[in-house]
Amino acid sequence: MAAIFYAGDSTVKFNKITTYPQTGLSQAMLLYLADGVEMKSFAQNGRSTKSFLHEGRLALMEKEMKEEDFLFIQFGHNDEKDDSARHTDPDTTFQENLMKFIQAARNKGVYPVLITPIARRLFNDQGKFLPGSHGAYPEAVKQTGEKACVPVIDLTAITEAYLQSVGDLASRAYFMWPGDNTHLKPEGAVIMAGFLAGELKKLGAPYENLLDLGNVLVENQGLDVS
Repeated sequence: MAAIFYAGDSTVKFNKITTYPQTGLSQAMLLYLADGVEMKSFAQNGRSTKSFLHEGRLALMEKEMKEEDFLFIQFGHNDEKDDSARHTDPDTTFQENLMKFIQAARNKGVYPVLITPIARRLFNDQGKFLPGSHGAYPEAVKQTGEKACVPVIDLTAITEAYLQSVGDLASRAYFMWPGDNTHLKPEGAVIMAGFLAGELKKLGAPYENLLDLGNVLVENQGLDVS
């Protein structure tokens, strides 16, 4: 069976008990995978495309990837940061780095999938959700996917619509709130990973073959993601 290699940051990382209850998407995705599909999460806290590549993490993934595996690529949270070790420009270096991941996958006969970052849980004093915290980076992911003919799953749009629909109070239970509106608790990670699974199903084969969803509804629940 195929393996999923997941590149990303702390919102993706497979956490251990030392950081419980923080839960990354690569953890929660296990609930949706078909028997025999292996999750190989290389995501690490604080990484951007730049620092991930600089540390040789993609090279480590390349050593293990085999033909017809999958490479999930999900960055943005830290490419936005204003420090020289991590920052990339959404119009240039960010897209160039994403292309390096895509090319590495293609060199190995692996299916690349681009995924935009999950939304931050940001509400104003009146309880209104504030979208757009990732600036131009989600659009840059979509542009890269279009240029490279790679499927893009827009989790930013889906999760922003979801947070807006559930509201400030209810959404607190899904994040490491108070004080952390970025990282997910198990309940939130399962919901967000469900959105990802639903989008993989929409892509059809071979992506939907990764999943064992039974009769579980994991679509975006009719949310307005336009």
